[in-house]
Amino acid sequence: MADIDLSSVGKTFAGTPALQDITTRFEDGEFIALLGPSGCGKTTLLRILAGFELPTRGQIRIGGRDMANADTGVMMPPEERNIGFVFQSYALWPHMSVRRNVSYPLEIRRFSKADIATQTDAALAATGLGDYADRMPSDLSGGQRQRVALARCLVSDPCAVLLDEPLANLDVALRASMQGVFADFHKRTGATMVYVTHDQAEAMAMADRIAVMDQGRIQQFDTPQTLYERPKNRFVAEFVGRGAVVPVHGVARRGEELRAQILGTEVAVQTDPEKSRVSHVCLRPENLSIAETGNLRAKVARVTYLGGKYLLETVSECGTRLLAETRAKFDVGAQLGLTITTPWAFSED
Repeated sequence: MADIDLSSVGKTFAGTPALQDITTRFEDGEFIALLGPSGCGKTTLLRILAGFELPTRGQIRIGGRDMANADTGVMMPPEERNIGFVFQSYALWPHMSVRRNVSYPLEIRRFSKADIATQTDAALAATGLGDYADRMPSDLSGGQRQRVALARCLVSDPCAVLLDEPLANLDVALRASMQGVFADFHKRTGATMVYVTHDQAEAMAMADRIAVMDQGRIQQFDTPQTLYERPKNRFVAEFVGRGAVVPVHGVARRGEELRAQILGTEVAVQTDPEKSRVSHVCLRPENLSIAETGNLRAKVARVTYLGGKYLLETVSECGTRLLAETRAKFDVGAQLGLTITTPWAFSED
């Protein structure tokens, strides 16, 4: 079991809070992404889970075991947590072959030679490195080095794997292929995985749930689809996905439908039924359709070809920038009619 429980976890560096009151649970076997801008606290949280940092406040339990507790002073060292850690820099030993890099964690735990050979061969095979076992790290590509780092995690049969922006140093094409490697790794091992990234495409493609962080706090912790379709606040709405956040006015319920004034036009909106009020809507490209009969007028400011369709950055008459997608090509400066369809509404409070 490797469910991870965090209770009121906080971390302060030189009087400045890096984490503030993190209380949540990662379920056993989940693929969790910690997503946020630089300095939001995601790597600090990962290092606390690994045992590299002691929280200033709060408690962490992994698989029911107390790993860190600021009140009692409990601090389980990293080597006793049975957790794998994949660094952004790979952290391979340059003087060791691929096989030795992978087997070394078993060597220092004094496994028998037969067990070391068996488990190392299995880890190399699982990551497609069998033919590279005798090479040195300097002879490998970036993607191959990343696979060695994964194999080194896999060989110890960890209950959880922590990954700190592992694809940041790879090119775009290789990053896409490595996403499949990580997904296969997770499916094969069943380990709880916590993956730090500032790239929302990576997080959305791989994670079961994503914790969106800002200023040391988790702003929203949900599935990728929920984060995209139903953001809880302005930060999440603007950070996840493309679109615009605009204020609403004159909200009123008409029968079963909630309607609001948006950019001078009244439209139906969706929102959390538990919310008593809304203040803004998130307008994604799919909430905007192009039609001459549209009651919102806008001018095309930029056109980006996305392969089979175009992304239009438009400016409404009131100066608001809106994104729309279309298969038809429009020139910069073209005047459009836009229709808004059931955007998601939320309150900033």
